[in-house]
Amino acid sequence: MFTEVENRDGENGSEAQVVHVMDTFIKNSPTLPEPGNLIEGTVIGKGKMALYIDLSPFGTGLIFGREYLNARDVIKKVSPGDKITAKILEQEGENGYIELSLKEAKQAQFWTVAEDALKRKESFLLTIKDANKGGLIVDWQSMDGFIPASQLKPEHYPRVEDGDKDRIADELRKLIGETLSVVMIGVDPKENKLIFSEKETGDQSREERVSRYHVGDVLDGEVTGAVDFGVFIKVEDGLEGLVHISEMDWALVEDPRKMFSVGEKVKVKVIEVKEGKISLSIKQLQSNPWSEAGAKYTKGDMVTGVVIRFNKYGALVSIEEGVAGLCHVSEFGGEEQLRAKLELGKTYQFKINIFEPKEQKMTLSFVEA
Repeated sequence: MFTEVENRDGENGSEAQVVHVMDTFIKNSPTLPEPGNLIEGTVIGKGKMALYIDLSPFGTGLIFGREYLNARDVIKKVSPGDKITAKILEQEGENGYIELSLKEAKQAQFWTVAEDALKRKESFLLTIKDANKGGLIVDWQSMDGFIPASQLKPEHYPRVEDGDKDRIADELRKLIGETLSVVMIGVDPKENKLIFSEKETGDQSREERVSRYHVGDVLDGEVTGAVDFGVFIKVEDGLEGLVHISEMDWALVEDPRKMFSVGEKVKVKVIEVKEGKISLSIKQLQSNPWSEAGAKYTKGDMVTGVVIRFNKYGALVSIEEGVAGLCHVSEFGGEEQLRAKLELGKTYQFKINIFEPKEQKMTLSFVEA
């Protein structure tokens, strides 16, 4: 069609050629980035509350007004000829200038660097500056980041059984000033949030290491800590499991700290692997006294027992090491009457009412002397 126009009318053909050349030029010309994108230019001048930037081939950029004030500390240090990166606010603003922001550019560059660190799983040594009930606060490039308590390694995790948030916060505050190796696991520019993890550092994540263990495995371990609700056992470098107080011994354990000391070597059995955690038992590697008791006692037998604990249900009575039954408070009419009849640590006669050794269940009746 273009050839036919040119042959028929030379003048119209010339116009068509011009249109064709202009279309080609426009298609091949770089397009000015949309508002919100970053753009680099050269400083060409300063005015009163204004900074002018050459953005060839798009035109001239302008930082003025509030944006100038927000970035005045940076602007003081720049001179004509300096390269500068800014964020486009408007493609055609006042007097045809491309309106720019230095402050927003700095923020955009910050989040770009953060997202790159997230993708590369880069590790950082960060100092803990504060703590709260949920975790630790660290500083990364002059911005606060957060390490949730759930993302701490076992040696730093707050060991509070009842989940008391104030006690958790107290434990976490003990870490203020320490330096941890962490990786970024969350970046949210809209919420201004950076999330870090101590667990994810190293070649293998905790979950990968935990997955190598199975229920029933018998392991050599080392006691690394004792708390009210049990002891922590190191099964390999950087990986601990918990022996709950109920799994420490067949007999009643009052204070785990009195049974084991830090550094003590123990054998443990894996009883649960779940959600990146290993639960362990020491008592399951010992003979079960209830099995032996099943051959010795039956319902209706008269037995001698020692009162070892009171609770809201009654008195817990030990018949032999690791075998105990409950004498219910209802037999006495109330807690006061029960404590008047039975004293902690003393021996009395009892009758077995219920005895189910497989379920480790026994109930007793007090027999008057």
